[in-house]
Amino acid sequence: MTTWGDFQAITQLSAGLNVAILSFVDISLPAIKERRRVFAKAREELEIHRKNPHKRTEVEKSAHAEAVGAVDRQLFDLWRETAAFESVEDSLMRSTGVFGFFGAILSLGLLWYSAIHYNDTLSLSGEMLTSLSFISLAGALGVNLFTASKASHYAKKCNELRDHMRQKL
Repeated sequence: MTTWGDFQAITQLSAGLNVAILSFVDISLPAIKERRRVFAKAREELEIHRKNPHKRTEVEKSAHAEAVGAVDRQLFDLWRETAAFESVEDSLMRSTGVFGFFGAILSLGLLWYSAIHYNDTLSLSGEMLTSLSFISLAGALGVNLFTASKASHYAKKCNELRDHMRQKL
């Protein structure tokens, strides 16, 4: 027979991790900021390349304008792809807060309950609620890792486009 007291260490771990979940935003926020910074920098660099004063003949200017236009279209397509993801990204960031708040309240409530009912028998619903608090933790972590991965992917694609600009324009 398992008591709440025997299970309390697991409940404490759940409470601690679920309170810490609110800092999970720090996992994806740097990647999101980096993606936005890289895109702004790519726009600035493209404008510098657009005004290239070293192209003197009409043929050079025309070929250069065509190459800049091609990169501009690629950058626009990439921006459009990331713009669609930005609304999802914002929603995912809010869901982290929901997971964190729900998990923290649940696990702190379970911790309080386990302290009061230390010697009482642990019910199946108590085990399930504790498991649910861990699942909310895993959900928030998964959401943030996915968001960070996606933002890093777009930043990498944009950096590749910037490298292409530096080499070809």
